[in-house]
Amino acid sequence: MPERRDIKHAYLKFSRSVWNFLLSKQSREFFLFLFFIFVAAGFWLIQTLDNEYETDITIPVRLRDVPDDVVITSDPVASVKVHVRDKGTLLFNYTMGKVFSPLNIDFVAGEGSHVQIPSSTFSRMITSQLSSSTQVVSVTPDTLEYFYSTGQAKLVPVRFQGKAIAGPRHYLSDTIFTPDSVHVYAPLALLDTIKAAYMEPQEFRGIDDTLRKEVRLKSARGVKIVPETSSLTLAVDMYTEKTVEVELHGINFPPDKQLRSFPSKVAITFQCGLRQFNDLTSDDFHIFVSYEDLLKLGNQKYTVRLRNIPKGATNIRFNPAQVDFLIEHIDSSDND
Repeated sequence: MPERRDIKHAYLKFSRSVWNFLLSKQSREFFLFLFFIFVAAGFWLIQTLDNEYETDITIPVRLRDVPDDVVITSDPVASVKVHVRDKGTLLFNYTMGKVFSPLNIDFVAGEGSHVQIPSSTFSRMITSQLSSSTQVVSVTPDTLEYFYSTGQAKLVPVRFQGKAIAGPRHYLSDTIFTPDSVHVYAPLALLDTIKAAYMEPQEFRGIDDTLRKEVRLKSARGVKIVPETSSLTLAVDMYTEKTVEVELHGINFPPDKQLRSFPSKVAITFQCGLRQFNDLTSDDFHIFVSYEDLLKLGNQKYTVRLRNIPKGATNIRFNPAQVDFLIEHIDSSDND
């Protein structure tokens, strides 16, 4: 209870101090001073706004009466910026109070499915919304344009653009786009030049897990892509090492000759992804030794090499890398 009384007493004391100040001579002088400050500021503002200034106003643009069989393949200008000059009072009204009606541009067909509308065509629609004293200095853009297609479209594949680098001991096992193809609308002359829809440039480094990202497709001037985005999936796998033993097989040998190699098998060690570890076997590797190549070597050792490298196998090593060989004659009597 004592604390409550102390708070009440402090509040009453503060209230009396404020009330006494408001009734004092100093208070009246302070508020009179503030009054003259506001009056002076008002006169200054009125005088200032009576001068001429320049400012920018924004007026929306609408393209209307587009036929049902027409696809606008460019992004039409949504608004124009009008740079005007007039007294400050009017400019203040333009920027703070006035709502401008859209410039309604009627659709018209053009040569090559490309239409350009100079500002002189719609300048009257702008000036009709301004005071007669307002001077239009410039209009940006000074030309409105749009591209359109009357149904011409084709399906093109989606392509990655940029860099994607896996982290240490990892590699990119697959790049997946969803959807992997998109429809492209454009004037026919432009449509014939489009072979793929490329993503906006991307850069990924040190990827150590599967990455998914929605990416916007890069559109050219006068081209509309549907849909405008594609889901990018970068599948990542970890490298592992595996060793298999593979026999050497002679090819192009005469019927009475055969290959003897020492050793007869070579250990092949390679890197592959964990997902492929069980899929890659010795049957995927082939070491074929040509009879003609051995004749050229004479007494030298044969350097082991693969006829083809299976998909997914990298950093291949042989043990031994070279083998001794012998071209053995087959006695025909042995076959009787």
